[in-house]
Amino acid sequence: MAYIVMDATILAQLKSAVGEHGLVVDRNQVQTYECDGLTNFRTTPAAVVLPRTTAEVQAVVRICAEHAIPFVARGAGTGLSGGALPAEGCIVIGLARMNCVLSVDLENARITVEPGVTNTQVTERVKAAGYFYAPDPSSQTVCTIGGNIAENAGGAHCLKYGFTVTHVLGCEVVLPNGEVRWFGSEHGVVDPPGYDLPGVFIGSEGTLGIATKAVLRIVRRPETVQTLLAAFHTATDAAQTVSDIIAAGMLPAAIEMMDRLSITAAEAAVHARYPMCEALLLVELDGPRAEVDAQIREVRELCSMNNAWEQRLAQTEAERSLVWKGRKAAFAAMGRLASHYIVQDGVIPRTALPMVLAKMQTMSEETGLRIANVFHAGDGNLHPMVLYDASVPGEEDRALILSYDILRLCVDVGGSITGEHGVGREKQCVMSYMFHEPDLATMLRVRHAFDPQNLSNPEKVFPTPRLCGERRHGAYVPHPAEAAGIAEVF
Repeated sequence: MAYIVMDATILAQLKSAVGEHGLVVDRNQVQTYECDGLTNFRTTPAAVVLPRTTAEVQAVVRICAEHAIPFVARGAGTGLSGGALPAEGCIVIGLARMNCVLSVDLENARITVEPGVTNTQVTERVKAAGYFYAPDPSSQTVCTIGGNIAENAGGAHCLKYGFTVTHVLGCEVVLPNGEVRWFGSEHGVVDPPGYDLPGVFIGSEGTLGIATKAVLRIVRRPETVQTLLAAFHTATDAAQTVSDIIAAGMLPAAIEMMDRLSITAAEAAVHARYPMCEALLLVELDGPRAEVDAQIREVRELCSMNNAWEQRLAQTEAERSLVWKGRKAAFAAMGRLASHYIVQDGVIPRTALPMVLAKMQTMSEETGLRIANVFHAGDGNLHPMVLYDASVPGEEDRALILSYDILRLCVDVGGSITGEHGVGREKQCVMSYMFHEPDLATMLRVRHAFDPQNLSNPEKVFPTPRLCGERRHGAYVPHPAEAAGIAEVF
């Protein structure tokens, strides 16, 4: 896409709003913001602003509304679906400077932060008092609360503790017309009367406005935590163990599964001392010591019944940390196995795990593309990684089509095209596979109620003109999924 130079009058207004050092217009510098973690989509913004306060965010949004300029809020840029991808000619509103913890209220188990505070910083701030912040995406050391809110981020421990939406008691939002409103309670009151506006806003992927403050729920650390590794000869046995654990009435803090490819990559990266096997389960239980001791014995029995050939219980906090270091490094470590890869994010019923994993193996063999699996097995949130070499003509398009076929498979078995990464730009072409036109139209009515000018993170989530045979700017270029005949239009 062409780089668009913004009008000097508008740039002067932006500089007045955020100060000279809060405005970035140099082309080489704004290119830093041309993509998020999904690097195969890139658009250079016309300008980047770096506000420090809600008032500055509000001033910038009002300028955008006055001149009908699209804007995209951005945190740390760790998203994997193109959610922070700039729109052509847009202003990126970077929230990294809004990184203050505003208050800590241990008595009421809550903390108020700005959107640029990282996920891990929340836990670090309250750890000494025996609390933690439960959502834990793999990028938690760098991803920010604002981005977590936009995508309704989860993580390994969302099986027991829930996603971001469960832990946001209220948030301050700059609406697309520049008004400032609180959704939920400014003081952290749980479940205030009226419509659940935080529930609408959280996970809306920046299409309804920008969060500038958030009141978060913090949780008491459990009395004890035990983490078990179990190695299996087949993914079917590991998947059956997952179903058996849940069927037994237990709710572990986390149940993660890794296949041989992901184990190989993680071991090469962090040397977590994982056993090399076809499927590895990480089962973590927490709570009162007597309960956890009894449940871990039952989990080990179920693993043995399903032919686990090795079981290893972490004996120290250092061992437990190493186990999780390997799991959380798996995505980034995949670069050791392939020059390029696509991370997907589908959801399926737990009972469908054996069939879906077997089907993905068949799809891999048919396409000649490797698929690595590391995922939240406890709630059926898959993260298949399609490995490919972009230097091979046509291979990137084949990998993209395979990744969409996996998402369609997830929908076919009663699941979803995303569990925590969001739709963003990446999954727009399969939204209409999951939702019929009346459903999409209803969602768009909600969006337009907040943003009638379609300025806040436009061209995201919903099928776009690119997939409908036209584009607002420039020559039409068909999406690979559309060219292959698998993208339904809206």
